[in-house]
Amino acid sequence: MKLRALELDDAKEAARVLRASFDERLPWLAGLHTPDEDVRFFRHQVLPGSQAYGAFDDVRLIGIIAFREGWIDHLYVLPNAQRRGIGAALLAVATSAWPDLSLWTFQRNVGARNFYERHGFIAVEETDGSLNEEKEPDVRYRWRRP
Repeated sequence: MKLRALELDDAKEAARVLRASFDERLPWLAGLHTPDEDVRFFRHQVLPGSQAYGAFDDVRLIGIIAFREGWIDHLYVLPNAQRRGIGAALLAVATSAWPDLSLWTFQRNVGARNFYERHGFIAVEETDGSLNEEKEPDVRYRWRRP
């Protein structure tokens, strides 16, 4: 596995990773956006507005993280590449860059919640989801460098 900063040319592959991971873990939310909308989202919002890194096996993108001061906005790993240390490696990029990070995940995403808790994130807030696009109850996690 190789990690590197993502560029605008990686938008299509980053969107593919997001969609595959999202649809696998949250099938009740599948189809919320089209693949073209996902690509535009990465090209015009995520990649220009955050530090974004990808994990590659040879040349194929298999995981992504996008973060900025104080926040992890996205962390997705292809379903068939999960549980191999890829998410942990991507998370280490963000935790080495900032001493204090928060993130949101859905309450029903037990796999993500377990992952973050194993890596020292603590749940600090839960909502009913009325303020997020998906209208799905979520939970905010926080991590601080020891």
